[in-house]
Amino acid sequence: PVEKSIGAGVYAGTINGDQTLEFEVTKSAGESTLSRIISMIENAQSKRAVAEQWVEKFAARYTPIMIGFAVLIAIVPPLVFGGDWSRWIYEALVILVIACPCALVISTPVSIVAGLSRAARNGVLIKGGNYLERPAKTSVIAFDKTGTLTKGKPVVQEVIPLNNHTQKQLLANAVALEINSDHPLAKAVVSYAKSQNIEFKAADSFEIIQGKGAEGLINGKRYWLGSHKYLHEKLSEDEACIVHEAALRFENQGHSVVVIGCDDHICGLISIADEIREEAYEVIQKLKALGIEKLIMLTGDNNGTAKTVATKLGIDYKAELLPEDKVQYVQELRDQYEHVVMVGDGINDAPAMATAEFGVAMGVAGSDAAIETADIALMSDDLSKLPWLIQHSKNTMNIIKQNIYFAIGVKAVFIVLALMGLATLWMAIAADMGASLIVIFNGLRLLKMRKAEKVSMELSHAK
Repeated sequence: PVEKSIGAGVYAGTINGDQTLEFEVTKSAGESTLSRIISMIENAQSKRAVAEQWVEKFAARYTPIMIGFAVLIAIVPPLVFGGDWSRWIYEALVILVIACPCALVISTPVSIVAGLSRAARNGVLIKGGNYLERPAKTSVIAFDKTGTLTKGKPVVQEVIPLNNHTQKQLLANAVALEINSDHPLAKAVVSYAKSQNIEFKAADSFEIIQGKGAEGLINGKRYWLGSHKYLHEKLSEDEACIVHEAALRFENQGHSVVVIGCDDHICGLISIADEIREEAYEVIQKLKALGIEKLIMLTGDNNGTAKTVATKLGIDYKAELLPEDKVQYVQELRDQYEHVVMVGDGINDAPAMATAEFGVAMGVAGSDAAIETADIALMSDDLSKLPWLIQHSKNTMNIIKQNIYFAIGVKAVFIVLALMGLATLWMAIAADMGASLIVIFNGLRLLKMRKAEKVSMELSHAK
């Protein structure tokens, strides 16, 4: 993080941390999200796939070896065995032509570019060929909850004022603290307060306590807002027990609880509920069918809410995690399973995404930090793209393997035929060019979009 003071410049694309910033735009939108997406697509090939790097290394050794082999074929039989010079020079030329690595070298990049383009057409932005390979190896997927497995549009269910506060006062204090936050629960509180025509003024000295809540000055007095767990950190057990039972009751119903207080008392609590995405259960079943070993939800939300969501979806869960706790647990998963994916949408998920083998961001709803950190973004904000991504990665890798095996196999067969004197120069030329065209057309099959995918894309655009 870089400290900023009054008058300091802020670059386009800068990610804000925990404070409120007020700034003036002085340049054009050349670094907008759209510009970055275009740039990422244009530069995707610079992050080459492992298979592509292997082919280039293989070709770098294979080519001089085959040239040397052709030279030996041209001179050894005539010099050692008294063979006909014209015949063995001709055979050497045949071997040299058929040994040309064109088909082999072009087989992988064509497939990678086609795979990246197909994914982009289907609303999945992959930031390079090396990330296109990785989903095929996935063994564990860790999900954030809010905005990923749930819709990310929670709604206030109940407002309970305490200690002589009215609902109006409680909401005014809550929205004063939440107005500068981009967390989904904060947006729910602000939206509800506005619908109730609550008058408020943004808190001064506002500060986000990552994974816990927020604090700020309201009319010169410090107020705080946070989770049920944060309540027990701020107050003694005797003071916290005032709302403990009510908070547990809401949490057991699958609600998230926001508690508002100040230095000397608790102002009240707000119950908020978020709906599970309609497609979430089906997505989980598809991922299990694809052979994913472990599916787990990592959330900073309370244990009751997390358990309710995880039970409905049939996955494991870890609750009440701070951002650093998510990072630690993802690292533990990597140590155990190696190929771990983190799927999330918020700034709290960015560190865990960076720790995982690769991160997937819910692109439309996701924060700038999450999209910037993630290696793959679901631009249509459609969770059903996740199993499609894994299957697409597997298809791409299968086609790459087919191309490599085919290119090497054709060359091996014609080299044997040439040594037996059964291959002509024209046959070698035809085989070399034919193999190149076949691997190109085979790679381009990845561009073909099925009818079901077109319908999905049309529905996404309609939304």
